[in-house]
Amino acid sequence: MSPFIHQTGVDEPIDVLLVEDDPRDVGLLREAFEKAKTNREIWLHAVASGSDALSYLCQSVESDSGPPPNFVLLDLDLPTRDGVEILEAIVDDPKLRRLSVVILTESDRSDDIVRCYEARANAYLTKPTDLSGYVSLVGGIEWFWLEQAKLPSISA
Repeated sequence: MSPFIHQTGVDEPIDVLLVEDDPRDVGLLREAFEKAKTNREIWLHAVASGSDALSYLCQSVESDSGPPPNFVLLDLDLPTRDGVEILEAIVDDPKLRRLSVVILTESDRSDDIVRCYEARANAYLTKPTDLSGYVSLVGGIEWFWLEQAKLPSISA
């Protein structure tokens, strides 16, 4: 896990779990978070499969290794378990169900959008195609989800 340190204010750092199997998208998102301007410290941890995501989340709530993430960016098309399965597992777990999950995927198919919202996704975003699009997307995510929205603690 590596920090993207910006002007840290009085607010606590934000821990973001990125569940993405495409190394190019992981790299673009890391670079976009580095370029984005924010008043908070953001830690981005990336895992490449659905099973790794669930292991990471379950370990974070069941051990003293550190707090669970505040926020999840979740791809749909993943090895081992797809994004909807991960989302359903998060919602079914009393220790994780308050976690904010945003789907970030290439699909703009209406049936995928419906499936994700029925599985209780907090939002559904389609991936940009280049770095400037990712920087814009991350700016919107930071503005809304990390500055405007109030995220619950899931460890409470």
